[in-house]
Amino acid sequence: MNRLKILREEKNLTKTELATLLNVKSQSIGQYERGERDLSTEKLIRFANFFGVTTDYLLGVSNTRLSDSADLNNLLHIPVLGKIPAGMPVLAVENILKYLPISPDMFSITEEQDLFFLKVDGESMNNVVANGSYVLVKKQDYAENGNIVVALVNNNDEATLKRYKIIDNQFIMLEPDSSFTEFEPIIINLKNQNFRIIGKVIGNYKEW
Repeated sequence: MNRLKILREEKNLTKTELATLLNVKSQSIGQYERGERDLSTEKLIRFANFFGVTTDYLLGVSNTRLSDSADLNNLLHIPVLGKIPAGMPVLAVENILKYLPISPDMFSITEEQDLFFLKVDGESMNNVVANGSYVLVKKQDYAENGNIVVALVNNNDEATLKRYKIIDNQFIMLEPDSSFTEFEPIIINLKNQNFRIIGKVIGNYKEW
C-alpha cells in the first residue's frame, strides 16, 4: 500500500512513530506499506481519518483526497527521561533521551506540561505494565489509594514503580503486581522513613 508510505513520509513520521500514534505494531506498518498484509475495515477507517483522506484514496482506487480530518499540529511531544536523578525528575535537556509524539486522544490529555515517559525495566508490575514498555507519568507529589506511582524510597536514592496503598495514618504500602512471586510489597513507615511520590502513572504503551 504505497499511498500509506507516501502519506507517512509527507508527515515526516517513522514507522514506529505512526504505529505509536495509531496503537498498532510498527512491523505491521511495513507489512501494510509493502502490500503483504491487508488493513481491516476498522484500521482502514482509523488510518484514513488520521491522515485526512478517504478510504478509497488510501486503497488506491481514487485520486480524490479529503483533507482536514486530521491535524498533526495537535500532537503532543512528551519527553522520555533517560534516568531519574536522586530527587524530583528534572525535565532538563541532559536528562531527556528523546521525545515521543502522541495524540491527545490516546490518554485523554490536553497539554504536555508536567508529563514525561519512563521506560520500565523489570517485572515487578508486569501484570499491568510490560517490561520494556513506557509509562506516561504526571508529575505530582500525591496519589489516591490504588494509583500506580513513581516514588522515591531509601533516603530518596531509589525510584520504584508500584501501586500505592494506604494502610493507615502511619503506614503505606508500595505493592507489586507481577506474575512472579518473588516480588514483595514495600512497607513505608511515614514517621521514620523518607518517602516521596514524584508522579502518578496515567497511561502506558509498548513500542513494537
